[in-house]
Amino acid sequence: MSSLITEDEISHETDLVWLENVDNLDYVRQSLDRLPTRKGKPAYHRDGRMVGYAVLGNTAKPSRASGTFRRRVFWLLPHDRDSEPDGLYTTGAPAEAVDPRTLEPRIKGYKTERSEGGPPSDAMQELGITLPL
Repeated sequence: MSSLITEDEISHETDLVWLENVDNLDYVRQSLDRLPTRKGKPAYHRDGRMVGYAVLGNTAKPSRASGTFRRRVFWLLPHDRDSEPDGLYTTGAPAEAVDPRTLEPRIKGYKTERSEGGPPSDAMQELGITLPL
């Protein structure tokens, strides 16, 4: 879950690679996966689709036990809001979801009004204020 990702676990990221345009996505799911390499597109073994992944710098060390690297992968499931706008996540978002506009290398991102499926209040829109949740 994204809330369980800590800044030190993503401190070796150098880039985020998006496999599709995330401008129109209210949220993406993120997880830390054990992968055999620091760079390159990882294999994907979930339902749905991978929409992006993190690239690690050369200073990232593999696990002594497995030889793998922990890298963030960003993904969506078939029942997520982008595919089923009137479905399960019409409002609200999965626990591991964050607004992709809040993601950067070494920044875990956060939920926003947009990612939760609700527009900002009229007063906030008039003032031009957007708050993270």
